[in-house]
Parts: sequence; structure tokens; C-alpha cells
Amino acid sequence: MRITGISTHVVGTPWRNLTYVQVHTDEGITGVGETRMLGRTDALLGYLREAEANHIAGSDPFAVEDLVRRMKYGDYGRAGEIVMSGIACVEMAFWDIKGKALGVPVWQLLGGKVTDKVKAYANGWYTVERTPEAFHKAAGAVVERGYRALKLDPFGTGHFELDHAETLRSLALVEAVRDAIGPETELLVEMHGRFSPATAVRLAGELERFQPSWLEEPVPPENLKALAKVAEKTRLPIATGERIHDRIEFRELFEAQAADIIQPDLGHIGGIGETRKLAATAETHYVLVAPHNVGGSVLTAASLQLAGCTPNFKILEHFNDFADAEIKKVVKGAPQVVDGYFQLSHEPGLGVELDTDAAAEFPQQQARFDLWAEGWEKRNPSGGRGA
Repeated sequence: MRITGISTHVVGTPWRNLTYVQVHTDEGITGVGETRMLGRTDALLGYLREAEANHIAGSDPFAVEDLVRRMKYGDYGRAGEIVMSGIACVEMAFWDIKGKALGVPVWQLLGGKVTDKVKAYANGWYTVERTPEAFHKAAGAVVERGYRALKLDPFGTGHFELDHAETLRSLALVEAVRDAIGPETELLVEMHGRFSPATAVRLAGELERFQPSWLEEPVPPENLKALAKVAEKTRLPIATGERIHDRIEFRELFEAQAADIIQPDLGHIGGIGETRKLAATAETHYVLVAPHNVGGSVLTAASLQLAGCTPNFKILEHFNDFADAEIKKVVKGAPQVVDGYFQLSHEPGLGVELDTDAAAEFPQQQARFDLWAEGWEKRNPSGGRGA
């Protein structure tokens, strides 16, 4: 079996474009992969056109390791977000083809399952006014839908510092959410790399009474010593990693013991195999894995394949029940959350198929997501929160 070529499909929303890649073979089996780029979709498409000619066409889809090695190192220049995201899309599709050809789910090819279900947490649910009343109502709706965990960034446009008034406002939002969801539902707090270590430590102390399961990306991702400083001074678990694009870069994070949960994005770190290797390394450091998952249903399906065979897997993020829920229809067999959990698929490959006709209903947009603009949490850039 050989690869004859690829086709790309961009599904657009106002705040994110989702790029789907179909990989075609001479035996009629087609695999699919996905990533979500912010502001770099055209660059990704351009890279994939070159990579198709240089690395993908003519390849053996069973030789996943060889594909990743050639795409990552065969162009000599150091691979960054765009290259690693391109690799991820094609790599996922190779696993999908391999599973379909053998008639087994991908998790079976990665060592077999360790669980039948995977806990989900909701994100994208707080596209409301930034008031305790609005957040309370929105959080209650998440629990009513069956979720047993949810995440929020309550900090507005906070950057390095958060003044006293904004601190009180942010804490009031978290208090309202905890009241709405009760003590048993998991609460995850996101900081999006906003703060200085001192501010992050101060806020962590204030947040402890709400018992969040983690504090995510408390400081900008470039400085691991700053992250370690926060980890040393709070009792809350620290989660990070969505903006690291090479598993090798996690080495320093593990050495610094600066995080308790890592959050690699399968769509940005080279795909399923690279993340599986990273998860195994994390296990040797007693670190849990909770992938960043802000894409669509193919990326969710790929993340669940990893979850099924990973002993130190904690929980999986899910946007698509709340943010742009209509895009789920572009993927046949899209994973669904039932009573707070995903069930592990036993279908061959990734267990999903891209509906290209449905995808065409959502053309690429000039998507924007500016975390420093007022009202960013509404995820509606045309609504007056920035150019």
C-alpha cells in the first residue's frame, strides 16, 4: 500500500479554523487527521503542499516512524509549531489507515486498552457576560448536561498583574461556579500564561478554598524557572504544556519538577505516536497527561485513542458541546460525552470519517482569538472585542 496524495479541508468559525487532512492510498483506504491553528492556517496549508511532494506521496502508511522522522528532520531546519502540526495531521491519518487496514482501533496498535471510558471536562461554556450570575447559570447548564468537570479562565484581560478590583471580580466568578456545580464536580482553573510568578502565587492562595484540581499555565510558557517558582509556592497541582511543540522540550520541564499534569496537544506535537512516547516519559516522573483539545471531533477521536492505552491519562478537554457545537456534524461517528465520560471506540482506525460536504458548509474564516482583548471569553471577534 502506498500514499497517492492528500487533500485538505478547512472548517471555519469566527475564532478558530480547523484543518482536516485526508490521506489517500492506492488501495482505496483514506485516513484523516486534524489540527487547529490560530492565525497560521494558510502557512500550514502551504507547508503541507510542499511536504506532500517532499515526504508524503509514495510513502508506506504503515511506516509511521519513518514518516515522522523524515518530515521532522528531512528539511534540516528546526521544526516549530507549523511543521509539527503538519506532521500531526498526516501522522494521525497514517494511524487511521493502518487501523482500518488491519480492522482494529488505533489503541489496539499502541499496546491495548487500560480503560473503557475517559473522563471529559467542558470548556467553551462561559461565552456569557462576565458576572457571577451569568457564570453561575452557565456552569449549572454544564452539570445538567452530565459533565463532572469543567474549566474556566475568570481573569479577564489580566496581564502580569491583576489589581485588587479585578482580583475580587475574578474570585467572585470562581465562587459562583463552585456554588453552581457543587463540591463533587471537578473545577479546573486556567490562567493562559497571564501572570508573573508573584501574582500567580498570590492568586493560587486565594483560589485554594475553591479546591481546583489544577492551576493551568500560571506564567508565560517560555520561562520554566518562573513556572518552577510558582510550583514551589503553591499546594495546587500545576498543569502546562499546550504551547510546547516537541516532546524533547518537555525534558527540562520534567527535570525542574515544575508541573504535575502535562497538556500536549496531539495536533501540534506531531500526533499520536509522539504524544504516546511523551506520556511514557511523563509516567517515569509520576506526571499525569491531560491533552489540550481545542479542535474538532477528529482531534478528539485521536486523543481518545491515546487515552485508551495510557495508564497515566487523567482527563480530556472538550469544547464542541458548547462552542461551535454545529461543527460536530462534519465528522461521522463524532465522540460524544455521556454522563461525563467518553466511551472508548472499538471501530477500526480512529473510528470517525470526515463528511466533506458538511465541511464545505463552514468555509475558512479570518479567525481571531485575542486573550488580551476585552470580552475574549465570548469567542466572537466580530462582536467588538478587537480588530
